[in-house]
Amino acid sequence: MSDILKNKQLFNGLTEKIKLNDNIGAEYYEKYKVKRGLRNENGTGVLVGLTRVGSVVGYRIENNHKYPAEGELYYRGINVKDMVESFQKEKRRGFEEIAYLLLTGELPTEKELNNFNNVLDSCRELPKGFTENMILKIPSRDVMNMLQRSILVLYSHDDDPESITIKNVLKQSIELIARFPTIISYGYQAKAHNFDGKSLYIHSPKPGVGTAENILHMIRPDNGYTEVEAETLDLCMVLHADHGAGNNSSFATHVVSSSGTDTYSAIAAAVGCLKGPKHGGANIMVKNMVRNIQEYVTDWSNREKLKDYLYKILKKEAYDGKGLIYGMGHAVYTLSDPRAVILKKKAFDLAVEKDAVQEYELYKNIEELTMEIFKSLKGKDVEIPANVDLYSGFVYDKLRIPCELYTPIFAASRTAGWCAHRIETIVGDNRIIRPAYVNVNPKMEYTPISER
Repeated sequence: MSDILKNKQLFNGLTEKIKLNDNIGAEYYEKYKVKRGLRNENGTGVLVGLTRVGSVVGYRIENNHKYPAEGELYYRGINVKDMVESFQKEKRRGFEEIAYLLLTGELPTEKELNNFNNVLDSCRELPKGFTENMILKIPSRDVMNMLQRSILVLYSHDDDPESITIKNVLKQSIELIARFPTIISYGYQAKAHNFDGKSLYIHSPKPGVGTAENILHMIRPDNGYTEVEAETLDLCMVLHADHGAGNNSSFATHVVSSSGTDTYSAIAAAVGCLKGPKHGGANIMVKNMVRNIQEYVTDWSNREKLKDYLYKILKKEAYDGKGLIYGMGHAVYTLSDPRAVILKKKAFDLAVEKDAVQEYELYKNIEELTMEIFKSLKGKDVEIPANVDLYSGFVYDKLRIPCELYTPIFAASRTAGWCAHRIETIVGDNRIIRPAYVNVNPKMEYTPISER
């Protein structure tokens, strides 16, 4: 225990004071018409800005009323579904093309994409001494912590870290997109070696294969992976590359960038947001929940037994007692999450290769039965669709990706979107974001210390 915490009487007293004096009752939010979590009463987000980068369609508004709709995700105005169908049909990777599109606002020509890939490859290596001094000598139990710290230290390896000219910020952005996979791969290896007693493997990035394949190459002892594995991870990265400006980490990127600060500070802040379990850790929760279901529902194919157990989870009688079925429902999407729809198809291909079709069916049954349960409890018009985390949890498990890397891979994907939002803030609206808060504390007179 830290020496500072050994004084239990002091800290217990301080803790109670904080709980008393920092609590703001729900009635104040109603009194002052404050929208908690920047959410409107109908669940939509409060409009706080404009963006050209990405957009999420989850419902339609008519006469100020919210109606369910099939989900759609757009990058720079182009439907992600159409882009995925194109590069999968052509048997090529998609993440680098998406990163180029998000950063520049335009799809690359074949020559431009090849040049972009070459630039990424030239940036994947970490600065001299960085791996040894920052990652191996100071390992962390949490790879996201390692990633955030490493981003801030990269500031010291930049000859012009404070410049916010578009050319310089673009250079920094490309370097970060290229280096994130290397940092998280080495960060995981350091964690596994120092805290889990595993062998240490440090593989240099491999040129010419792309981002997703480099992650598989660097995290596996034998560097091996199949074509289906590479295609699947690449697809996951495409689907996680951006999700509009209103999600927690992208909004934070806008907020921090609006202050005029450097790229490393802004992207480190975004990583800090994604590290929070309410934002980036849902696929780990899915994996843990499914393992619990597998333990207590011995016959996965028995839909009635599975349905009974899902009821118990919702009634807080099973699993973690929170009454949540992870991987189901979304803050924006109402009828479907387009990312889940796309990934579900690829997850089946992976399940076939890994002889895991029975387990895939378990995830599919969880999706279908949860929707049935909510209709029976809330009404036949209620739709609770699967979100992307349901099937990404399955996919990462079948890819043999350690759970410590689930959120870091999310971060490596979303860096493209974060950097695009940062550049947009600098180019499009350089006004500092400064919302207002109402102080609900009553005015008090100062009491001299002798009279307290």
